Amino acid sequence: MPVKIRLARHGRKRRAFYHIVVADSRSPRDGKYIERIGSYNPNTNPATIDLNFDKALTWLTNGAQPTDTARAILSYEGVMMKKHLLEGVKKGAFDEAKAEEKYQAWKQEKEAKINAKKDGLSKAAEDEAKARFDAEVKISADRAEAIAKKAADAEAAAKAEEAGDAEAANEEEAEA
Repeated sequence: MPVKIRLARHGRKRRAFYHIVVADSRSPRDGKYIERIGSYNPNTNPATIDLNFDKALTWLTNGAQPTDTARAILSYEGVMMKKHLLEGVKKGAFDEAKAEEKYQAWKQEKEAKINAKKDGLSKAAEDEAKARFDAEVKISADRAEAIAKKAADAEAAAKAEEAGDAEAANEEEAEA
């Protein structure tokens, strides 16, 4: 029975999320599976991955073949790296302590990259919000200036009309 680690689609139209499952390769995509080992939500930025690391590693070492997307997810989470290091231990390239040390160094580097991306996204969002606020302030100031100008024009017109009425009254008195 060829076993695959693959994604099973869930969610609504255009808002899919996926379960990471271990299934017989002959079963349908969303059909029967052997075990659910995690979930993947690509709708968030960065994508949310919830994976049972130990189960995924166990299934990989027992011979389950991940699909391309599942392999990318497992690599992102470090399961493939851990499997690679354990294979090196089996072959005698280095001992288990050295493998764990290499894995922890890789994991710290990966977490630093992820945190940098999250910080960059939040900073970009803050910058965008500040730019929108500044644009709104400018628009508001322009509107206030236009209203003040319109009020000044109306006031000048009223004074001119009053002055014109006073001149007309003076002319009428002069004629009479």
